[in-house]
Amino acid sequence: MPQLDFRSPRLFVDAALAAGETVALERNQSNYLGNVLRLAAGETIRVFNGRDGEWQAAIAGRKRPDSLTIVAQTRPQDRLPDLAYVFAPLKHARLDYMVQKAVEMGASSLQPVLTRFTQVSRVNSERMRANVIEAAEQCGILSIAGVAEPMPLDRYLSQRETRRLLVFCDEAADAASPLQALQGGPAAAHGIDVLIGPEGGFAEEERTLLLRQPRILRLSLGPRILRADTAGVAALALVQAALGDWAGTP
Repeated sequence: MPQLDFRSPRLFVDAALAAGETVALERNQSNYLGNVLRLAAGETIRVFNGRDGEWQAAIAGRKRPDSLTIVAQTRPQDRLPDLAYVFAPLKHARLDYMVQKAVEMGASSLQPVLTRFTQVSRVNSERMRANVIEAAEQCGILSIAGVAEPMPLDRYLSQRETRRLLVFCDEAADAASPLQALQGGPAAAHGIDVLIGPEGGFAEEERTLLLRQPRILRLSLGPRILRADTAGVAALALVQAALGDWAGTP
């Protein structure tokens, strides 16, 4: 793991980054740097855009920070494992938590799916994207996970790339070793989709549809029933340890 500088503030900017470039700050970014962090002109932070790596940047502005001057690259751009987190969304703070933890665990994309027992009918995609960025800023992550618009589970299953491994976290699966199940299961050369259902479980017709999918692996998360946000963290940790970049095979 590379040595990271956790003392310097990090900021996501939606602009091209190169030495000598000037990046205008949005109002909320200016407020954060000037009023929250109490930083002034001449002080430095680190910035990233999800494409050009991480850069040192100097703050500019007379009364308050209003722009950044890009100085030098501190880390080159990396690449996340091809790991999609597919989940039935939860309410409010628990959805925020779920999104943040998925980003920290290395998911490269987030796909909300609506099932019969999903707790919410509307999903605030912009809030999800804000949580993705905040988690990346705080944890030294360079790549920004994609956030897809919600769709019904059956539509998602009909559209997904069938060469990808579908890890179906199923409370009805035999409680065998999940690491062994992943290591001994189908190969994941074309990417992995980790599916976490709603807290009410899947309806029978949804389960039937899931079990018809090609390249599916039913995964037990142990002898206890987990809440959906806990299950997401557990499943992503297992997948990363067995098949992802925790195993040295990004």
